[in-house]
Amino acid sequence: MLESTFIFLKGIGPYSERRLWEHGIDSWRAFLREPSVPGISPQRKPLYDLEVSAAIDHLAAGDSRFFAARLKAREHWRLYETFRLRTLFLDIEASGESAGYAHATVIGLYANGRMTSLVYGDTLTEERLREALAQADLLVTFFGSVFDVPFLRAAFPGLDFGLPHFDLCFAARRLGLHGGLKRIESELSISRDADLAGLDGWDAVRLWREWRCGRQSSLDLLLRYNAADTRNLEPLAERLYRRLLEQYGPPTPVIRSAAYPG
Repeated sequence: MLESTFIFLKGIGPYSERRLWEHGIDSWRAFLREPSVPGISPQRKPLYDLEVSAAIDHLAAGDSRFFAARLKAREHWRLYETFRLRTLFLDIEASGESAGYAHATVIGLYANGRMTSLVYGDTLTEERLREALAQADLLVTFFGSVFDVPFLRAAFPGLDFGLPHFDLCFAARRLGLHGGLKRIESELSISRDADLAGLDGWDAVRLWREWRCGRQSSLDLLLRYNAADTRNLEPLAERLYRRLLEQYGPPTPVIRSAAYPG
């Protein structure tokens, strides 16, 4: 999908992009091959060629931030397939106090099939988060652009969140799916262990407080709950990406080898 994207060009919106696709210009290289393109003036085409060539170079270099800066946040989903091998799935649990006093209790990080749980007062450090972000080319969360990322920015001002960010909450709403993570999981047949299915964010607060009072089993359950939230972002991202591609992508999806090996 990324190599079929033209809306990063100034003056090209979704309608103009779709018109390019309908004329058979369904990739950057196809665009460069054409000496003239319907709807684009002869004066502007060479300027677009320079920008498209730059996009090809940045993609070959694995520079996802180039596209993060040139695409609106709601369009960052277009990067998912290209950068999925270096995608970081992130979910946090908070302590539940009022603004300015709350802190993250557990942060779940999932990448390349590996789950990492960072716990406040133990493994949760700015350095661990910085390392995880540095190894990623795309961030995936659920409602994270509103909650998780602003929360972490306030707690750790030194962290760099310049990655493209595929927020599954707003992608789901765009597709007509509403509600929280668990409800949308259910609609899309994504499962979790039965003893975790009824838990929510307030239970996460309760479990943390119980553990602080000495109940080890509460921390164990909290970690499993957060891990389920974090891991399930991957199948949810897969399903939403496919639906977005069907609805907003080229009429016939382009199949080609990836320019960026991950």
